Amino acid sequence: QVQLVESGGGLVQPGGSLRLSCAASGNIFSANVMAWHRQAPGKERELVALIATVGLTNYASSVKGRFTISRDNAKNTVYLQMNSLRPEDTAVYYCSAKEPSGIVHWGQGTQVTVSS
Repeated sequence: QVQLVESGGGLVQPGGSLRLSCAASGNIFSANVMAWHRQAPGKERELVALIATVGLTNYASSVKGRFTISRDNAKNTVYLQMNSLRPEDTAVYYCSAKEPSGIVHWGQGTQVTVSS
């Protein structure tokens, strides 16, 4: 059974940094497009960043230049380094893994709160 477990969320002041981690189980990690999404209260879930198996990345315009997604296939882990955080980055952040078949698996989410 595929499992994704996020960690690294918390409370940070504006301008601060956090690094989120997503550990994936099973042997599928290297075959997946991995991504981070977020959902703020009262808003739709949105794509933040994704990384393909060959390392190609894509970012939402709101985080480009501030966030960096990376993956370590040997550790079955994907990361989201978040710098220059803003109050509007406050949300629950979710990790996803999309199999070649199109099936998408989701983690349970981790809360990120940016506030002074």
